[in-house]
Amino acid sequence: MSGTEKQQSKSGVVAIVGRPNVGKSTLMNRILGEKLSITSRKPQTTRHRLLGIKTVGLSQFIYVDTPGIHSNVETAMNRYLNRAATSSMDDVDAVVFVIDGEKWSSEDEAVLELLKKQRRPVIAIINKLDQIGNREKLLPMIEKLSGQMEFNSIIPLSALKGQGVEQLEKQLESLLPEGSHLYDEDQITDRSERFLVAERIREKLTRQLGQELPYALTVEIEQFKEAGKITDIAAVIWVEREGQKGIVIGKKGSRLRSVGKEAREELEQLLGRKIFLQLWVKVRAGWSDDDRALQSLGYREDQLL
Repeated sequence: MSGTEKQQSKSGVVAIVGRPNVGKSTLMNRILGEKLSITSRKPQTTRHRLLGIKTVGLSQFIYVDTPGIHSNVETAMNRYLNRAATSSMDDVDAVVFVIDGEKWSSEDEAVLELLKKQRRPVIAIINKLDQIGNREKLLPMIEKLSGQMEFNSIIPLSALKGQGVEQLEKQLESLLPEGSHLYDEDQITDRSERFLVAERIREKLTRQLGQELPYALTVEIEQFKEAGKITDIAAVIWVEREGQKGIVIGKKGSRLRSVGKEAREELEQLLGRKIFLQLWVKVRAGWSDDDRALQSLGYREDQLL
């Protein structure tokens, strides 16, 4: 191979966007080949912009998992989530627009309108292919999308099962600009262990609790201390009302013990060492609609830059 033909390294940022609960986090985890983003069936599980880094040979993909873009902007938290998602489309090399193959909503329409204003390549993903019995049902959605804007491509896939994901990655690789890698080859995210620990605890709570309560709680790590072969972690679960505290704790502490057990087992796998985990539940009235409280709990504007 001559010098002029020598392959160049490539590196690019890809934003994964869409309305809540379409499978954005599941897609990123599938691409990375391991769990980075937390998931649940409840909308708005993702609250932070999260980088997932995948290096394959000369190509480095920097994926940005984002909160779902939604029309409810009544609280400071909801406004923060929308800013986190929409700002992620700035200064990226490509956008992946994730759609639920079984349902098109007004919130999908709103995301599409935002994408029309972008000047970067957009790949539309029709997700949950495994749940669509008749593939012919996809044709009207593909035709609808094709008529709305000019996508780089439209790919039906299943983030859960992995169908079509390889095709997506090949398409994205063709869009990466030439350039040096920004992260080490073995690095998977830019987030700290403390952040990942708090997210895993919140995931266990979200999965165990009812529809409403997960939106009124957050997790803050108060202590993260390595002592020999054991990591000592103390976390506070913040809720907004006294009545919510009892729900999180459960009868005679049963739910909190269950959450703690599940979280500890998963964290030991994540960190590769023994974990001593203590969980506390405290009340901070109205934290989700208080900009100052949000910042103190880690929902900071500098994370959106």
